[in-house]
Amino acid sequence: MQILSVFDPAFRSYGRVLELAPDALIRAMLQIPLPDSGTAYRPSIPELEACPEMDWLRDSFYGGMPTQLGMCWGHNTKLNCLEYHRDSEVNLGTHDFILLLAREEEIADGVLDTGLVRAFRVPAGVAVEVYATTLHYAPCHVSEADGFRVAVALPKDTNTDIPRSSDAAGEQRLLWARNKWLLAHPASAEAAQGAYIGLKGENIDLI
Repeated sequence: MQILSVFDPAFRSYGRVLELAPDALIRAMLQIPLPDSGTAYRPSIPELEACPEMDWLRDSFYGGMPTQLGMCWGHNTKLNCLEYHRDSEVNLGTHDFILLLAREEEIADGVLDTGLVRAFRVPAGVAVEVYATTLHYAPCHVSEADGFRVAVALPKDTNTDIPRSSDAAGEQRLLWARNKWLLAHPASAEAAQGAYIGLKGENIDLI
């Protein structure tokens, strides 16, 4: 599939590039080892939240709201799922990475066709806002050797555990964690764990 830059005008429907000098944050992220395979995610990492960039994220970007700063890191080339929150998310990588994105408005009857997904490359050290209405999930690496380390800023407690009901209906079927509504591809590990199957079509693999 075509991979566009986040500086391409097409990205404006999904998010925007932010002005943030992330030197201290990048140094802290690089101290966290990559897993041998797969991906890892922690919603809140004290070593990252101690960086001065956290003050800007909490006080300026989120307007003083309680904020968490964590990271998604590892190796990935597949779509697998798409999620959305009620708030924007900020992403920043130590290396170039790729986001696979769609729009919440493109969900029809609880299902999204993966043919609507678009790919955007984010350069190392560039912070981007992913809008609340933008469907997204784990980043994809550009280099297998480098993998990816992507900081993830969100309102506090997003993506933390929440009790799920087996008889949920409507949008509640998608609620997978706090402030996290998830559509899984049938071939994904999340679907095998009971996540709502809301993606149809190819499970995109950038390889």
